[in-house]
Amino acid sequence: MPPAEPQHAALEEGVLVQHRVQGFSESWIIPEQPVPEAAWHDRVLTLFRALLECWIARTRRNAVVFRNIAVRVRQEAPQVGFDPDLCVVQPAPPEAERLSSVRLWEPEHRAPAFVLEVVSPGHPYKDYAEVPDRCAALGIAELVVFDPLLVGPKAFGGPHRLQVWRRVDEHRFTRVAEGEGPFFSTFLNAHLVTTEGGSRLRVADDPDGARLWPTAEELERTQKEAERLAKEAERLAKEAERRQKERALARIAELEAELARRNG
Repeated sequence: MPPAEPQHAALEEGVLVQHRVQGFSESWIIPEQPVPEAAWHDRVLTLFRALLECWIARTRRNAVVFRNIAVRVRQEAPQVGFDPDLCVVQPAPPEAERLSSVRLWEPEHRAPAFVLEVVSPGHPYKDYAEVPDRCAALGIAELVVFDPLLVGPKAFGGPHRLQVWRRVDEHRFTRVAEGEGPFFSTFLNAHLVTTEGGSRLRVADDPDGARLWPTAEELERTQKEAERLAKEAERLAKEAERRQKERALARIAELEAELARRNG
């Protein structure tokens, strides 16, 4: 049964978009052939995945990040489902690194808690309309839709560079933010911020983006730089101590020479 027409309710900022989704549609088929991906799209997702994986490692949480994995909904019709650009499944299913799909009929396979979709010019309507419906039907807690090229349809007031959809209660999955950001993510307990002229999506502890989350590579580079600076500070301290000692010895020598002249 197709979803009803959207209902709009005015808010202080933006527009609340809500409609009823009658379960997971049989027409939502997972494409079995890989979809060609633009280089910019790959870079956006590679960066955000690295941020999430570093966050999971830092916080030692039982979770895993998947990219373009098939989330299969029905055992009798495994082609029905969803393949999000990026998602976090928490807790991680057994042997997560070896999975080719998440099968929701399996007892230890959970629906993603967090989903990121990056809008492509080839199918913007799917990312703006169908993906929120699928996330709503699956019980996903939070969906972020990132449209760096602003190619989304004008429906619902778009295009929007950034949208946040959230499950606010058992029966409501609502777009809670849209625009340029920054916007708060309850799942990440941090702020979603755009960088590099709106072409990249990152996460920060503050809305101004001053305390950006690092990738593992950036964290290692920062730690190495901190170690280098610590060693340099130690070297300078030793150098200053050596020079101070040399000046003291030189002064002692001057005083001894002066004393010798007076006694001579």
